[in-house]
Amino acid sequence: MEEPLHKEQKNQDQIGKERIWTRDFIFILFANFFIFLGFQMTLPTIPLFVEKLGGNDQLIGFVVGIFTFSALLLRPFAGHALESRGRGFVYIFGLTIFVLSVGSYAFAMSILFLFVMRVVQGVGWGYSTTASGTIATDLIPPKRRGEGMGFFGLSGNIAMAFGPALGLILTSKLSFPVFFFICAGCGLIALILASQIKYKKAEKKPSKSEHRRFDFYEKTALQPSFLLFFITTTFGGIASFLPLYTAEKHVAGIQWYFLLYAIGVLITRMFAGKIYDKRGHQAVVIPGEIMILAAMILLAWLPNSTILFLAAILYGLGFGSVQPALQAWAVDQAPMNRKGMANATFFSFFDLGIGVGAMVFGQIAQLLGYRFIYIIASLSVLVSMILYFFLLFKNRTVRSQGLN
Repeated sequence: MEEPLHKEQKNQDQIGKERIWTRDFIFILFANFFIFLGFQMTLPTIPLFVEKLGGNDQLIGFVVGIFTFSALLLRPFAGHALESRGRGFVYIFGLTIFVLSVGSYAFAMSILFLFVMRVVQGVGWGYSTTASGTIATDLIPPKRRGEGMGFFGLSGNIAMAFGPALGLILTSKLSFPVFFFICAGCGLIALILASQIKYKKAEKKPSKSEHRRFDFYEKTALQPSFLLFFITTTFGGIASFLPLYTAEKHVAGIQWYFLLYAIGVLITRMFAGKIYDKRGHQAVVIPGEIMILAAMILLAWLPNSTILFLAAILYGLGFGSVQPALQAWAVDQAPMNRKGMANATFFSFFDLGIGVGAMVFGQIAQLLGYRFIYIIASLSVLVSMILYFFLLFKNRTVRSQGLN
């Protein structure tokens, strides 16, 4: 009697291992949503706040960009801490720093103070988002990683879509101090949810030699991370300057842009992850990048609200396809004890793209005008597409040589 029961228990355990929607996965999903919501509400409103404090387009680019550079510098430390100190420690630490820094914006009376606290916020963002991606990877069955990371990415992308519109609405109704307290409150909700998660331990404790060797990236994650960099530069241009660009062109509906973008992301998440699991990243990345390119061309043209809304849908469909596919690709290739570092590498390039985009496009806006932001952003997407085809050819050549 014991042997059949044992087999039945093994079958049940196997089914349980293939489940995506576990208690802890739902917690990390909602925690990720709220931290992204608190962050995304500040993206289109920080430029308005800098303007209120007396800053110009160049200062807007620097204030937005410095945040991502501080996150970039801290991600390698977060990646190592995930393996040595544990997932929970890194995640809770990052969320706490985020809540305190965003709350401090309510007391900002100068651009210098805001600049410094943006650096601090980058520390919290770098730690928390590196940890959350790794935690999600731990919780998702390997055979369903593309699908699971699609759902996980959806939580952040929906917040990324609704957050800017909600931020613009709230700042039109409320004072900036009250608004920043609300953003910090979103981070606090994420912190409470994170405290309820049962975290997986690292695969192994690092040896003494590994402690002595400190690296800043996971080499197996570099290819998808480079591709992501040229895509997220476009997001830096949209998040930082699209509200100002539409106001200059007297094109109404900027709030609807972000809502339609959310719908595009939501539609994509219903099938893109499954396509990745069955057919690989090439079936998802190529169509996604074509849609992002089309969106940038439309924004550079932007004659009316209809074109703005069409660009939003295309960008949502494209970005919603490309980002989780590249993240799953980055994580799948990494050794088990380097998943945290792979996520750190991936998000470092994510941050770097947004930061470079914000800073460079700030200079372009000052010199050439907002329209040229999206012309140059379309060239960045083209570079990513060319690089992607080059890497496909290179990897196939290496595999064929290995078989021979």
